[in-house]
Amino acid sequence: MMTIFSKIVAGEISAHVVAETVEYLAFLDVSPLTAGHVLVIPKIEVDYIFDMDEDLYVGLWMFAKIVAKGVKIAFPCKKVGVSVIGLEVPHAHIHLIPMTSVSDMNFSKEKLSPTEEELAEAAEKIKQALLDV
Repeated sequence: MMTIFSKIVAGEISAHVVAETVEYLAFLDVSPLTAGHVLVIPKIEVDYIFDMDEDLYVGLWMFAKIVAKGVKIAFPCKKVGVSVIGLEVPHAHIHLIPMTSVSDMNFSKEKLSPTEEELAEAAEKIKQALLDV
């Protein structure tokens, strides 16, 4: 059964994509912890990140590193936090979260509910920032 992320890759579900390569996709989380919260995935559906083959795994992290630079420019913060949880969606993914304090990475806190317009604006900010990376 296809995951929601695989449906995004296939174009069956829309997403606010900020970066894409042949193998990877980065898009905004629709229930972010902070503005600019991005999910980075391999386009191939793999449930557990540590089950990925070595090349795909390393490539995912290199892609995430590039995207994180754009996130930090678009959403000024102390650091871009990284988290890999993988319990909600059985498709390997990396969370990139702009943070100014440790509490910004608290997944049990109430998430934001941005509008489609706010998500589109955030995606555009990150896309523009990536042009400078």
